[in-house]
Amino acid sequence: MGMEKIIKVEEDVVLREIAGECFLIPTGKTVLKYNGLLQVNPLEAELWEMLRQGISLEQLVQTMMNIYDVQESALREDIQEFLDKLRESGMLMEDE
Repeated sequence: MGMEKIIKVEEDVVLREIAGECFLIPTGKTVLKYNGLLQVNPLEAELWEMLRQGISLEQLVQTMMNIYDVQESALREDIQEFLDKLRESGMLMEDE
């Protein structure tokens, strides 16, 4: 079994709270790459912070399991959904 894939996110995208809502906002050169803001919920905001450091999917799941008292399957689904959303918007960087 090889190394687990490390997932990172675009560094020029910042997490900001606007009127009580969290948004991922492209800055610098990334502004041209993405169209607009991506709204995120508190769970996703927390995932984003971990993804900025670079982390594997398993580590994400384990860490979130420790924080939130939720079923692993539901959590995995939420995380995968968020990753897909990031992938679609081009904010996800995956290293093999």
